[in-house]
Amino acid sequence: MTGTMNAQLIDRSTAESYATWFKALSDPTRVQILNLLALAAGAMSVGEIVEQVGVGQSTVSHHLKLLADVRFVFRERRGTSILYSINVACVACFPSAADAVMGRPGGVRDVG
Repeated sequence: MTGTMNAQLIDRSTAESYATWFKALSDPTRVQILNLLALAAGAMSVGEIVEQVGVGQSTVSHHLKLLADVRFVFRERRGTSILYSINVACVACFPSAADAVMGRPGGVRDVG
């Protein structure tokens, strides 16, 4: 065994949350969208995101829905538009989630 026996096994609920997070990160377009939103000065419309990532509007909308479902992005309605922004608090948990999976100290356990 390569791990330490002192590490605590992740409970099923946390494992399911992490699996959902990692699944959301399994598509390169979603990773690009998250990166774009993280670098953006403010919230962006679907059209603005489409221009930057170079895929169709329906594809971007689909990916944004998946990212919003796992709370990686926020949706905000302004008039007839929906604007998207990064959920910094949630995305900041990525490294600690990986640490927890690997049994490293400091990994997050409560994913809400």
